Amino acid sequence: MKVLVIGGGAREHALCRSLSLDSDVSALHCAPGNAGIAELAELHPVDALDGAAVAALATELGAELVIVGPEAPLVAGVADAVRAAGIPCFGPSGEAAQLEGSKAFAKDVMAGAGVPTARSYVCATPEEVEEALDAFGAPYVVKDDGLAAGKGVVVTDDLEAARAHANACDRVVIEEFLDGPEVSLFAITDGTTVVPLQPAQDFKRALDGDEGPNTGGMGAYSPLPWADPKLVGEVMETVLQPTVDELRRRGTPFSGLLYAGLAITGRGVRVIEFNARFGDPETQVVLARLRTPLAGVLLASANGTLADLEPLRWSDEAAVTVVVASHNYPDTPRTGDPITGLDEVAATDAPNAYVLHAGTRHEDGAVVSAGGRVLSVTAVGSGLTEARERAYAAVARIGLEGSQHRTDIAAKAATEA
Repeated sequence: MKVLVIGGGAREHALCRSLSLDSDVSALHCAPGNAGIAELAELHPVDALDGAAVAALATELGAELVIVGPEAPLVAGVADAVRAAGIPCFGPSGEAAQLEGSKAFAKDVMAGAGVPTARSYVCATPEEVEEALDAFGAPYVVKDDGLAAGKGVVVTDDLEAARAHANACDRVVIEEFLDGPEVSLFAITDGTTVVPLQPAQDFKRALDGDEGPNTGGMGAYSPLPWADPKLVGEVMETVLQPTVDELRRRGTPFSGLLYAGLAITGRGVRVIEFNARFGDPETQVVLARLRTPLAGVLLASANGTLADLEPLRWSDEAAVTVVVASHNYPDTPRTGDPITGLDEVAATDAPNAYVLHAGTRHEDGAVVSAGGRVLSVTAVGSGLTEARERAYAAVARIGLEGSQHRTDIAAKAATEA
C-alpha cells in the first residue's frame, strides 16, 4: 500500500523506519519530513495543520493510508479532513483528540469512565489558582490546559514558580502530586477494540539525575524490568478500555494511538495524562522491539478491524534511545550547526544502533540542526546494559557543537535487570 506520514520529528522517522521495513508498503511518503526521513521516504512540503492541504496531498499521491504523527494537527482536525476525502487515516478526530488538547476535557472523561487519576481543580482566575495551590500544597503540579509540546507542566516546591506558570496560562489544571515511577503505555484502538503495546519509560528532565527543567523527553527505554508483569493487563482493564468505551458512549469515538502516562503510586496506578498520538521518545524504543509489520496494524485501526488482527509479536531484546539536543534546549535552541558522524554510525554501529532525526535539515549539502531535540540515537541489545552501551557508543561518534545529552538513560533500570 502507499502510505503518507504527516510530521517531521524523530517519532515520524521511527514510524517511517518501521514502515520502510514492511513488505506491504509499496511507496512511502512523508510531509514535511526531515533530513533523515528523506533517506527512507519521498518528502513533500505541506502545512501539517491545514487539513484540506493534507487531504489534497494524500489524494494526489494516491495514498491508501495516512498516519498523522504530531498532536497539533490531530487537535486541528486534520484526520477528519483526510477521512472526509475517503482515505483511511490513523489518528483520532479533532473532537476525540481533545483528550490531549484539553487537560480539563481529559479529567472529565476520566471521571465519567471511573479511571483512577490525581485529584484536581480547573482554574481560570488568580483567585482559583491560589485556592487550588493552597489546597494541595507542595510539591505543586500545574498543567497548562492546552497543547504545550510536552513542556506545559511545572512540578515544583517553589510556590512563586507554580503561581507564575499558572498565571501565564489562560486556563490550568492544578492537581495533587503523584509519587512513584512513571510509565508510558501506548495502545492502538479503532474506537472499540484496544491493543496495548509494550510499556516504556521516558526521561523528561533535561539533566542527569532528573534535574533541570522539563523537556519534550531526553531518552527512553523498554522493557521495564522492575514493572509488575500484570501491569499491562491492569492498565487495559482500569484505564485504556474504560476510556475508549466512555468516548464512544459520548459519541466521540477515539481511533488511533491512545497514550497513557501513568504513575505507579503507593495507592496503585494513576493516570498523569493522556496523549492522542505516539509519544516521543518512547516510540523510538517501542517500535524498535515490534516484530509485527506496522502498516497492517495501523490500517486495521483506521478501518475498524483491529479485532481481526493476530496478536502482536515482540522481540525479547531491549531498546534504549538517547536524545541529542541543541545548545540551550529547552529554552530557545541554537540551530544551523553542522552535524558530523552520521555516516560513521551507519557504517560502524548498524543495525544494532541507528540515528533517528528530529530537528534536522539539509543545508549546502550538509545536515544541520533545526530544532531543540536534534537526534534520537536508538540501540537494541540482549538486555538494557548492552543496549545502553551501543547507544552511547553511537552518541560518542556524533559531533554537534554545544549539544547536550543525558548520560544516565536506563542506567538504574539496567542495574535492576
